[in-house]
Amino acid sequence: MTALGQAALLPELAGPIDARTFAEVRAAGKPVVLRGQVADWPLVAAARQGDADVVSYLRPPSATRSIGAIAAAPEERGRFFYNSDVTGFNFHFGRGELSVFLTDLLRGAVSPEAPGMAMQSEDLTDLLPHVAAENRLALLHGVPPRIWIGNRIRVAPHYDLKENVACCVAGRRRFTVFPPDQTQNLYPGPLELTPAGAPVSMVDLQAPDLEAYPRFAKAWETARSAVLEPGDAIYLPYCWWHGVDSLEAVSILVNYWWNELPPEGIGGAHDAMLHALLALRHLPDEQRAVWRDKFDYYVFQSNGIDPAIHLPEHARGVLGAASPGLFDRMRTMLRAALN
Repeated sequence: MTALGQAALLPELAGPIDARTFAEVRAAGKPVVLRGQVADWPLVAAARQGDADVVSYLRPPSATRSIGAIAAAPEERGRFFYNSDVTGFNFHFGRGELSVFLTDLLRGAVSPEAPGMAMQSEDLTDLLPHVAAENRLALLHGVPPRIWIGNRIRVAPHYDLKENVACCVAGRRRFTVFPPDQTQNLYPGPLELTPAGAPVSMVDLQAPDLEAYPRFAKAWETARSAVLEPGDAIYLPYCWWHGVDSLEAVSILVNYWWNELPPEGIGGAHDAMLHALLALRHLPDEQRAVWRDKFDYYVFQSNGIDPAIHLPEHARGVLGAASPGLFDRMRTMLRAALN
């Protein structure tokens, strides 16, 4: 980031922190590095012995189900992204055995021309139950862990519709984060074509093109960054943008995604945004302004006013208290409207 300077550092806490401190971190609603949070994991201890040791620790004692993995040519320099005309991606996806992937990873670690390669977001308990049993995050004991393994790769800034604790267990990782309100300055890619399900920023953090993406300079003013060492973790609140650079030839991360329990049967927020794009985006400006006001009143309650408070309970209809029955009726109404 020579053109824009270095991002400010993320705040840190010396870990491992306890449940009370973690609750305070979450209540503050901002990313925090948790130094040493999983430093006592056997997986971290194996990683400190060397690449071969941590790979040996991860090798399954017997055949496991197949895994998915992606690979990009060496000339992509580890950046998993779109192809040049944004009609597809610059990497390939395949399935195979974990043991084969790990062997290829070690082989590539000593090759200057290794392709970028990654196994992403596999359910650790299902894939390697012995590893999951021996490496637990007490703060989130009920949340299933997921494992990510790769080499020197770069993942574009993106957001998750969940809270996240990501634990670095082998190799260093740089996290660069941006608040949710920076979406317009991060130039998201297509909603329909995404590398892993969530829109990603089109800006290359290592070489931002400010002629093509001038508002990114504003986003960079809000950026915060940190390099995680093995044993460190980071807390990422709901929908914070984050780009991740894996800095070593063998890089392993275990993460935990979760949401506060939503009402049973609630619809998807992303689906609602797609419907709003269908219904509102192409209206005349004056009509969109009217609907912005209605959304503020009925949906976001920006002024703190409950839009149903003046109605008898039996007359509140879709503005009534959340329940599976209410959500079912709303889906019926939507299906009828869309058809």
